[in-house]
Amino acid sequence: MSLPISTKRHSLSHIMAQATRMVMGADAKLAIGPDIDTGWYYDIDFGDKTLEESKLKEIEKKMKSIVREGQEFKPFTLSVADARDFLTTLGEVYKVEMVNDLEAKWEVVIGFYANIGKFQNPVYKDFAYLGEFSTSTFIDMCQGPHVNNTNEIPEDSFKIDKLAGAYWRGDAKNKQLTRIYGLAFENAEELAAYTNMMEEAKKRDHRILGKKLKLFTVSDMVGSGLPLIQPNGMIIREAIKDYLWDLHKGKWYDRVCTPHLAKEELYQTSGHAGKYLEDMFSVYGGTSKENFFLKPMNCPHHMQIFADNQFSYRDMPVRYFEPATVYRDEKTGQLSGLTRVRSITQDDGHLFCRISQIKDEVSTIVDIIKEFYTTFGLMDGYWVSLSIRDPLTPEKYLGGDDVWKIAESALEEAAIANGLNYKPMPGEAAFYGPKLDFMFKDAIGREWQLATIQCDFNQPNRFKLSFRNEQNEEEQPVVIHRAISGSLERFMGIIIEHFSGTFPLWLAPEQVRIIPIGETFFPYAEEVFSELKKSGLRVKFDDSTDSLGKKIRNAETEHANYILVVGAEEMANRTVAVRNFKTKWQSTEGIAEFVARIQEEIQSKAL
Repeated sequence: MSLPISTKRHSLSHIMAQATRMVMGADAKLAIGPDIDTGWYYDIDFGDKTLEESKLKEIEKKMKSIVREGQEFKPFTLSVADARDFLTTLGEVYKVEMVNDLEAKWEVVIGFYANIGKFQNPVYKDFAYLGEFSTSTFIDMCQGPHVNNTNEIPEDSFKIDKLAGAYWRGDAKNKQLTRIYGLAFENAEELAAYTNMMEEAKKRDHRILGKKLKLFTVSDMVGSGLPLIQPNGMIIREAIKDYLWDLHKGKWYDRVCTPHLAKEELYQTSGHAGKYLEDMFSVYGGTSKENFFLKPMNCPHHMQIFADNQFSYRDMPVRYFEPATVYRDEKTGQLSGLTRVRSITQDDGHLFCRISQIKDEVSTIVDIIKEFYTTFGLMDGYWVSLSIRDPLTPEKYLGGDDVWKIAESALEEAAIANGLNYKPMPGEAAFYGPKLDFMFKDAIGREWQLATIQCDFNQPNRFKLSFRNEQNEEEQPVVIHRAISGSLERFMGIIIEHFSGTFPLWLAPEQVRIIPIGETFFPYAEEVFSELKKSGLRVKFDDSTDSLGKKIRNAETEHANYILVVGAEEMANRTVAVRNFKTKWQSTEGIAEFVARIQEEIQSKAL
């Protein structure tokens, strides 16, 4: 039977730990080494030594020799006392801390895995309670699972990837460890495909393109995770916002606006204070002496707008739309350009409806999502996570079992009715309700979670929201939270990479660059420039003294979508020589003909 790739990846973390000690010495202290989506990592404390990049190839070579050797993986357990004694004697301080944590949770035995190979590690021979495992090659504390034998892992299906720093337990107050990342797939072909994709990703890195194209700036004086959007970036951002509103305004949404902060009481009522307080920024009022928080999400504010109205069943659903900035104290080490920030502008919407209206409202949102992502060329290969509760940890969620069953069933029915490619994902629900999370693949095959639809019975109950039903009785609404782009910052980062910095014309900061062959043709170039500006196009005129070749290279470097070259022939015929930067297609067109053609391209939002 074929083993899950996660089992192979987890086994490779142990193999790498063993190989690392062979290269760097037995005094390297092991912390944690889980499998991840693309392979594995292991956090290791090398003490006074430094693991250089040059050593990674040597470690990888040792790993491959371990795989060829065919070491067996054997599980066993020790009592908490024996496990602590064993790990303390070996100096495994991080493992000892984990044993103490497990003991505090009433664990009575600790799991280990032994690698049984040709070499018997003498360090284990003096521990009588190890029994047959005292002749092991390598032992690590772990619950598994693992492969039965290292030779079950194809030697060409994995490689060590890179080094990074990582604080023990993700806390900057703790010691920084060395994290070694590895890549592992089912076979050499999948590994090569992923490696090639990552090489392409480096070329498309939005942080590099963002700087090169002057789309956004990150300033140390402003703070990490607080990007500043430049004029070019603002063109893209506002075009996306306007398009989002165009998709909503005909579907009976009302725009609202809420402040950036609120009193702690609001988040206590909503439940966010109990779940997210550590991730919220506190603001202490000056003369007011009140405790405020920068809002981590918009929904509690929208609840208050609904609460200040007297609605009847005839008014339902009530739909609010607000692209608003929220703030979350993300860890510094996780911040990255636009894709992981502390100031997050959500294209947020909240719908207040009846249970009988959930399916129709979700269907309307799905239609918007499909249209939006088709426009960006991101619908191919999408799938949807039906994120539901973890049945083993009900204490993590607000509300009773009855409302959760209704909400989960309603979303699944809507997913079926709309023909969504969905998978139930237990444990992925928000603390207040289940959700549909839309996963999209970009131009090079990377997967991103973007749009979301969340069903919530809990916040309306906590805020005591109601409307009058047909019997003139108070009825509690259901709230549907939805975001189409997810966040504008993250979505911008993704599409910068998706389009490799060359955007569809309707988004492009610079749609046209006019380049005269020489100064003689400046007057005609200015006429062309004036005509294009009057037509509402974003156009620049290169009146520099650079050579024609350099002017064209500059325009291409700055990703101008269309480059219009004008010289004697163009001036005589009232035409322009057109170069399409993206497709490299060239033509000669009249000015009016060119304007009409690209206005149609803009209007249709062509890719």
